[in-house]
Amino acid sequence: MKLITFQDKGPARLGVLRGEDQIIDLQQADASLPNEITTFLSAGAEAFDTARQAVASAATTISLSAVTLLSPISRPGKIICIGLNYSDHAAESGLPIPQFPVVFAKYANAVIAHGDNIVLPRVTQQVDYEAELGFVIGKRGRYIPESEAMAYVGGYLAINDVSARDYQARTSQWTMGKTFDTFCPMGPTLTTADEIADPHNLRISLNIGGEVLQDSNTSNLIFSIPQLIASLSEVMTLEVGDVVSTGTPPGVGMARKPQRWLQAGDVVNVTIEGLGTLSNPVIAEQ
Repeated sequence: MKLITFQDKGPARLGVLRGEDQIIDLQQADASLPNEITTFLSAGAEAFDTARQAVASAATTISLSAVTLLSPISRPGKIICIGLNYSDHAAESGLPIPQFPVVFAKYANAVIAHGDNIVLPRVTQQVDYEAELGFVIGKRGRYIPESEAMAYVGGYLAINDVSARDYQARTSQWTMGKTFDTFCPMGPTLTTADEIADPHNLRISLNIGGEVLQDSNTSNLIFSIPQLIASLSEVMTLEVGDVVSTGTPPGVGMARKPQRWLQAGDVVNVTIEGLGTLSNPVIAEQ
């Protein structure tokens, strides 16, 4: 299923995208289902089975164009980001391949949905793009072994790890350059884990105005999803709805000659095989 969070009149609701442009309101299809995505993930296999049956028999749909699409998870408890997780991206950054996952954070203020504006802060002229595969924790856990880790993945989504490189380079800690408002576009949907046969073999690309700037495959990840889950859960309890962004392939603007920074008027498109395209216009801060 491709889960979406949407709004028309009233509070946000949970739905399933059918085809390209039709939404099934899950609670309208079956009033017993949760109406919020983390609650739905927490409910586990029984809720998933009920939702599939409700979607299969649903007679009423809502046009995607008639609603406002929100980020699948609007305020994650944790947004955990992995740096330098493609060897060729480490090389273009002039940094060695890490021996352990490089971890930094974004915060919920940075989260925006598909179609929302990335806002270029007035204090920086070095805003960069980073196409990334994200996964969402679907089951709470600590000290999770690699052999069991995939059972803790609720689903996958595209992420753009927007980065202000001058702020990122000010200190050895990257977070200040990574978590400006609007710097974490996510979506457009959360594709449930059962839909993706192998998350380590997905084409991932980014284009601006039709120019392809990143084009790789998640098979090139240095640290796999099970390795990341095992490593992270040694330190922290992973909660339902936590988002992990797995790192970006080569082709970022900082490494290009000449460098290619985001500009007002750009439209950034992150496409991941099986997950769809996350698209965001870029505007200047007023």
